[in-house]
Amino acid sequence: MNADEGLVSLGFTEVEARVYCELLKGAPATGYRLAQALGKAPPSIYQALASLEHKGAVLVEEGEPRSFRPVPPDEVLAALQRGFETRRREAASALRKLHASTQDDRIYHLKSTAQVMERARAMIAGASELLLFDLFPPPFAALAPVLTEASARDVAIAGLVYDETPRMPFDCVRSSDADFVRERWPGAQLTLVVDAREFLVALLTPDGTGVKQAIWSDSGYLSCLQHSGLSAEVRLNAPPSARARLSRAFSLIGSSPPGLRQLVGHPSSTSKRGDTP
Repeated sequence: MNADEGLVSLGFTEVEARVYCELLKGAPATGYRLAQALGKAPPSIYQALASLEHKGAVLVEEGEPRSFRPVPPDEVLAALQRGFETRRREAASALRKLHASTQDDRIYHLKSTAQVMERARAMIAGASELLLFDLFPPPFAALAPVLTEASARDVAIAGLVYDETPRMPFDCVRSSDADFVRERWPGAQLTLVVDAREFLVALLTPDGTGVKQAIWSDSGYLSCLQHSGLSAEVRLNAPPSARARLSRAFSLIGSSPPGLRQLVGHPSSTSKRGDTP
């Protein structure tokens, strides 16, 4: 990506990008000289300069003729970032007012890595009691920070990993078949089950940058099944000394997560982890 393309990707028009880059090469300059250098009609150049002035990307020396000089790139990029963050907060506030969250028990397909990873981060951020995972190295590395944050909120977390067991503030159990699975599995696995209330299953490309197949659902019934199966896998691969503790903390009946309580008709249950519904 060259400098012009970089600016266009940040919201500049093509003419604005070329004018700003030309000013960086040699300034100050008049609009007429810029038009000659870029081979553009003067009106389009002056229109671009006016827009760049409004964006805070150029300084104008009043005189006859007027001359222009660029604001240093670091200042321009910082201003763009602040503007984006302001607009993002305003948009988020407006969108939250419109969004009515509903549970519909359907299965949805996710098509891009960005969509999969953002859904995964949102699920982890929304976890209230229990979280189970099955993560190959690329998705684990990407999600480790938010998993750590969830653990700090006293969310109980456990899952399977396929590399050397990392030192984390939650239970990471190395799969006993890790080497075989990583060699033969057709991609990087990402599985999350949150509170037995929603689950995400994704097969990413081996480097974790593409999606082969991915589904998400907030079906309580299917989420409980996913929780039960994954918790059994974790316990099966864990050291014998840890299995009883993991069973109490993560087995579906033993932990009685929110999804199970809702499924059996006790959504407001105050039972603690380790109590049966």
